[in-house]
Amino acid sequence: MSIERELLISILKLTRDGSVSHEVINKDAKIASDIAEKILKKLQNDGLVNVKRGIIEADGLQRLKMAVKSVSLGADLERVSGFLKWQEFESITAFAFARNNYTVHKNLRFKHAGKRLEIDIVGCKKPLAVCIDCKHWHHGIQPSALKRIVEEQVERTSALAESLPMLSTKIECASWNTVKLIPAVLSLVAGRFKFCDNVPIVPVLQLQDFLDQLPAYVESLKYFTKQLSDQLNGCA
Repeated sequence: MSIERELLISILKLTRDGSVSHEVINKDAKIASDIAEKILKKLQNDGLVNVKRGIIEADGLQRLKMAVKSVSLGADLERVSGFLKWQEFESITAFAFARNNYTVHKNLRFKHAGKRLEIDIVGCKKPLAVCIDCKHWHHGIQPSALKRIVEEQVERTSALAESLPMLSTKIECASWNTVKLIPAVLSLVAGRFKFCDNVPIVPVLQLQDFLDQLPAYVESLKYFTKQLSDQLNGCA
């Protein structure tokens, strides 16, 4: 058993709703106080937790990094992701896009061909609209399951492209002349595949690298182009 891994899992579990005392963490992880203190000091030095007067705190990004680290130490991904609030995963994603000057739309709901559809995150920065499906999944996802996830996200992105600019929900790219809509899947940790049918599968802690490189590599990815200028002028 990895002592550090078990301590990380206990911190994740017990800080879901806020700060927690050192003693409660130790008891849950079943780790001796002196050993736990040494590991906590290391985690604090690594920027994963904040420890003040015996109270342990962790923000959303720190919790996400702890989750990834615990999985790297052998923790079960499905178990670990269960300790993350879904909103944390999406909020970190939205924050990364906003920090890179994208306008962010969370949980974008729209209708297409009689269906109600939803895209977890849409990040807009001319001329791109990146459509993200946030996924928690366990190790060893089968290629067939991954392909289905990607196909569904491609279908949602295509439907959004066809629905522009006439959306009941406002979205920034609906006012542009031209937009390239890129489907992508975001995962908690890196898996076997980086792409599926030219759709990127992006580990959340590599999202910044993805956004940095996206303008240069967009032409190699699957995307949908929508010309909006004529429709906006009433000439469609």
